[in-house]
Amino acid sequence: MKQVKESVKESAELFAVFSSLKLDSKVKVEELPVVCEFPE
Repeated sequence: MKQVKESVKESAELFAVFSSLKLDSKVKVEELPVVCEFPE
């Protein structure tokens, strides 16, 4: 359960960073590198 909470927290922080980047620099979503790593 602790891992899930940490993962959700990290996702929320990442979303906040992404949102601020989008607002500040008008970067298109397609131009941002995306990392898709989901540990099993």
